[in-house]
Amino acid sequence: MSVTPKGNEPEKTSASHVDDANSYQNKYKPSSEFNTRDEYLEHELQIMQPKRWRPNLPFRDYRFEFEDTIPAMAGTIGKVVMVGAIAATFAAPLGLSDAFVLENVRYELLIVSIFIILFSGFILPTANLAGTHGPLIPLIPIVVAAGGHPMAFGLLIGAFGFILAITKGGSLLARLTSKGVCGGLLIYLGFIGTISQVKKLFAWAEAIDMAHIAFIVILATILLYALLEHFKKRWLAVPLSCLIGGVVAFALDAPFEFNTAPGLPNMNPAYWWGENTGWMLGLPTLESFVVVLPFAVLAVAMWSPDFLGHQVFQKISYPQRTEKVQMNIDDTMLSASIRQTFGSLAGGANFTSSWGTYIVPAAIAKRPIPAGAILTAVFCIVAGLWGYPMDLAIWQPVLCVALIVGVFIPLLEAGMEMTREGKTTQSAAIVVFASSLVNPAFGWSLTMLLDNLGLIGCKERSANLTKMSRWVIPLIMFVVLTTVMAIVGMLPGIPALMADFRH
Repeated sequence: MSVTPKGNEPEKTSASHVDDANSYQNKYKPSSEFNTRDEYLEHELQIMQPKRWRPNLPFRDYRFEFEDTIPAMAGTIGKVVMVGAIAATFAAPLGLSDAFVLENVRYELLIVSIFIILFSGFILPTANLAGTHGPLIPLIPIVVAAGGHPMAFGLLIGAFGFILAITKGGSLLARLTSKGVCGGLLIYLGFIGTISQVKKLFAWAEAIDMAHIAFIVILATILLYALLEHFKKRWLAVPLSCLIGGVVAFALDAPFEFNTAPGLPNMNPAYWWGENTGWMLGLPTLESFVVVLPFAVLAVAMWSPDFLGHQVFQKISYPQRTEKVQMNIDDTMLSASIRQTFGSLAGGANFTSSWGTYIVPAAIAKRPIPAGAILTAVFCIVAGLWGYPMDLAIWQPVLCVALIVGVFIPLLEAGMEMTREGKTTQSAAIVVFASSLVNPAFGWSLTMLLDNLGLIGCKERSANLTKMSRWVIPLIMFVVLTTVMAIVGMLPGIPALMADFRH
């Protein structure tokens, strides 16, 4: 009878060996082994093993593909435009020059690049990039008129967002939102966004007495998009539409020139928060925080429908068995909150939210978040330092078509897809109706309450909800949002409840 020497016993398969067998590297197959490009991209999504709060490295945990350049390009264009809009909206009432706007946009491009790489590209690969809170732009003049300080505003957004993230409030609200409510929200955002960009392009063309350029550019974009849909190459819509829009406009003698020379913005926070430099406001006081408090609550409350819309669009676009790589709402809120806090302390003009101009094209291209995130950071750095790409990104024939085909039309399509079956159309219609009355946050919170109560939508779904999910949480959300909107004067026809906000 033989005896196995001590120390040479057969070892059980360890967890580390199992992990190695299931690792991305072991499951990876080159694209040549697949019949189509789509099959390869879908396989990539299904084999990724993203790790939270641990290093995720290129080529070990994910790869770069040509498709990653598409969301990176669209995201960079969107970032330049949105941060520029916020900085300009602040600059006008504060009496700041165009030079301030330009330099702060370049500064923000560098700031955001650091956090993109750190979070979405390294330790939180399922967190969408921290973008810009577009719906806040109309509120900024009210904030400034009331004596609001941008640093105080940003810090409170960061603080409230952090609380919502660590309590997992974002994912909770997402679970309480039915397909009908979410689909209607996507339809509204997609339709309103498309209309606004078409109007902007025609306004630009009419201002230079060349209205026909806008018509020709949009018509060419429609035909291109239809062809890309037919050949299942919709992920190429952003670069090709930008190319066609720019070439057509330039060929028809639309004015364009490069004005932004290469350079480095001032990187000293003390400069940006000086009393005679940068914002020329100095540091905020306690009163500054009190003034912006309701706006900060509203800003973070509006995160949920924004984040939810992006996550749902990604789920619709991705194949099955890709849950591990789908956007995590709570992680996205956490990274956005941290990015907001540090960006405001540094002197940036950005107010953050989920980065829609990145995640929507990335979902269409069937690419995970981290690889495109790294490229987006690189593109932002290049644009901020080189300068010239910023001029091209904000040229209306390029900008408008990029946002239309890269963000708004896909959102519209996704919303329609979600409302095809069941009793979702009732809730979807009410969302659009209520959003038209005030804004998407109001429409979402009201319709979520009505839907969960069973007054509209699927009665069976409502009956299966708990008391907290059916009416307590939705009612609290609706009351808080509506009260804050009433305080700051966002309810149409009703003056702001606080006199300081009646401007």
